Amino acid sequence: MSLLDDKIRKEVVELFENLKNPVKLIVFTRDDNVAVPGVECQTCRDNQRLIDEISSLNDKISVQYYDILKDTEQVKEYHVANVPLTIVQGEKDFGIRLYGIPAGHEFATLLNAIQIVSSVDSGLSQETKDKLKTLKKPVHIQVFVTLSCPYCAPAASLGHRMALENEHIRADMINAQEFPDLAQKYSVYAVPKVVINESIQFEGALPEHQFVEKIMTAVVD
Repeated sequence: MSLLDDKIRKEVVELFENLKNPVKLIVFTRDDNVAVPGVECQTCRDNQRLIDEISSLNDKISVQYYDILKDTEQVKEYHVANVPLTIVQGEKDFGIRLYGIPAGHEFATLLNAIQIVSSVDSGLSQETKDKLKTLKKPVHIQVFVTLSCPYCAPAASLGHRMALENEHIRADMINAQEFPDLAQKYSVYAVPKVVINESIQFEGALPEHQFVEKIMTAVVD
């Protein structure tokens, strides 16, 4: 049974008509036929079904699956700590990550990531691009979301757009409900919540110019 109804499938097909360059979805998952305490993944199977459906809608989209327990070399290469994880990769790895199944409002985050990676165009203002070009140190953006939050997708997508502009930036969308240990660690009581380099935290979907200033502050600190 399809996870996407006919109306949504039609809309996605139309959206993907403008894809320019190939996009590879690298998905880290978990073989749920083998029980290993502490490495359960309740949404891995549905995430795989969703990614398969998305990739079937346009021949510019391909998928590569890895198992977090079996494919240790790739886990190390991509610094994978949790599953399900979907990496949206184009001509290179831009640091765009989605932890948890991108359903609900976060479905838009996945679609946006595919679009910007295919076009290699973040859509950010020239002022923001110029500021991001000056970054020479690693920046780790974590955007905590829930699937029912209408304000979370724009915040997560903005992080992904920032990552597209600078190779030193990695931006993670993290479903707080799927990863309660991380939500507890970062005191996520409201979403979206953004954590940058462990030093800067804020709640809410900030405008682009304020978001980039938070990044610059985190690097200085």
